[in-house]
Amino acid sequence: MQAKDSPPSPANGPPLAPSVWPQPHGPLLSVPARSEHPEAGRFVPNDQECRKLWDDFAMPPHIREHSEQVALIATVLGELALEAGLPVDLPEVRASALLHDLAKDYTIKHGGNHALLGGAWVVEVTGNPAIAQGVAHHVFWPWEEDVRNHFLPLAIIYADKRVKHRNIVTLDERHQDLIERYGKTKYIRERIEMSKQQVITIEQELSRELNVDLHASTFDSRGLVQRT
Repeated sequence: MQAKDSPPSPANGPPLAPSVWPQPHGPLLSVPARSEHPEAGRFVPNDQECRKLWDDFAMPPHIREHSEQVALIATVLGELALEAGLPVDLPEVRASALLHDLAKDYTIKHGGNHALLGGAWVVEVTGNPAIAQGVAHHVFWPWEEDVRNHFLPLAIIYADKRVKHRNIVTLDERHQDLIERYGKTKYIRERIEMSKQQVITIEQELSRELNVDLHASTFDSRGLVQRT
């Protein structure tokens, strides 16, 4: 029986890369071997390399469009953080945003936690725990919302909660969308509400550290703009 958090086997779809995900009855599919990259060990993929991973893992177009918008917001936040003197690695922030939903389609089809599975895939292909942390925790951060010391994962959470499908929206609009799509049980609705309260705190902390009012602002191709 196939594990829920394993990549698809050849029976479920074509293998995407050389196998590194062993199964009792043969390989499931896997990820590009880290040693194939000249900077193996702590690789930071650029945009082109992230999009190649989208191809390798058969990411559907609508999730790619969503990820592009999340990366736009995360990049703007990273630029503001650098201006504010925070110790931020902007290429890592952008890569984590582009890859945050790498496992989303697989878990929709086969089950499992897309954030944790995606984090496992990303650390395997990049060897970079910072990028993988942003992927693994983009739904919920289980520790203090300390923007200065944990900027990357908190920026990814916030950016993701500002994008509904491929449209940049308010936190309230995104929360309502999550309730409508996933709030099938009381437990799930409570978890979504907990996530909303956390992202409000993150917004407040980001605004304070970056010296901007994110609640009164939105994002577009020009960056951060005042909401009209």
